[in-house]
Amino acid sequence: MRLLVTGGAGFIGSHFIEYFLNQYPQSEVTNLDCLTYAAHPDTVDRLAQLGGKKYSFYKLDIGDSAVTQILKDRKIDAVVNFAAETHVDRSILDPQAFVKTNILGTQNLLQAARTVGKIRFVHVSTDEVYGSLEPGDPTCTEATPLDPNSPYAASKAGADLLALATQRTYQQDILITRCTNNYGPYQFPEKLLPLVIANALEDKAVPVYGDGKQVRDWIYVEDHCRGIDTVLQKGKAGEVYNISSSAERLNIDIIKKTLGMLAKSESLITYVGDRPAHDRRYGLNPEKIRTELGWQPRYSLEEGLKATVDWYVKNQDWWKKVRNKDYFKYYQANYQPKVSDLSEAQL
Repeated sequence: MRLLVTGGAGFIGSHFIEYFLNQYPQSEVTNLDCLTYAAHPDTVDRLAQLGGKKYSFYKLDIGDSAVTQILKDRKIDAVVNFAAETHVDRSILDPQAFVKTNILGTQNLLQAARTVGKIRFVHVSTDEVYGSLEPGDPTCTEATPLDPNSPYAASKAGADLLALATQRTYQQDILITRCTNNYGPYQFPEKLLPLVIANALEDKAVPVYGDGKQVRDWIYVEDHCRGIDTVLQKGKAGEVYNISSSAERLNIDIIKKTLGMLAKSESLITYVGDRPAHDRRYGLNPEKIRTELGWQPRYSLEEGLKATVDWYVKNQDWWKKVRNKDYFKYYQANYQPKVSDLSEAQL
């Protein structure tokens, strides 16, 4: 398979590329990423070393018209679209950027795939499109109505609807995955778990929104990657598949558990004002992907959390580069990845 992964320098996308190259050594992977703040340059180098001649990288926005030419030149068989602005707090401050990337960028990708033809398209979405659940509510199935509460979630819901409408209108080979909260190595430390770990290791306050009793459904990133691959290989066009390891926990409990693994005091916990329109609970029902496609998670929450904490403890240089804003700005501005050549038609 010749696979195009968009957003492949980000947290989940880079894990998926690593997984795919190891799982299918005869396949070719093209990574398209515009290298925003959340794409650590070390990740680009790591994937290039791993993939060798089977891997190509393009520094490009998914909204760029050159995407069509890349699909043609690389003879792409399938696209997995991770590219997205994802941080809820940032979406509250700047919704426009989320609309541009998550909706307009996705539309450009869908149209490019249709222009080239015969390309399987997996659009990676989120549980947040379903909105918030109450404590006693059943978990969301693929038939649960979309009810997003943040600009981020609304932009992802918009992209989902575009993908589904495109499939139905043009009969394109399009599938959607919706997953719960991911965690694991290489996650940008604006997200909850890496933020808790990094702050605790530096003996800094660990901020907790509101009362900390928001419920999230956690999955180790490798399990998510295997779920996406399962959908890519076995899924049915036009279908949505929830991916979850059914590990719902209170945020405050996850934070305390993480601090315990680091042998750090819970006195570091600092309660702060709650996020506007903060969803109280997310929970997905993964029965469809389990029964129809045979996917199962391999990591328990305890196993995945331990692996994650151990990685951040052993790789402090990686996340400290991100925490040092002056250094990281310089690093991003001066870093020149090995970029695959673009044809004259693209320039």
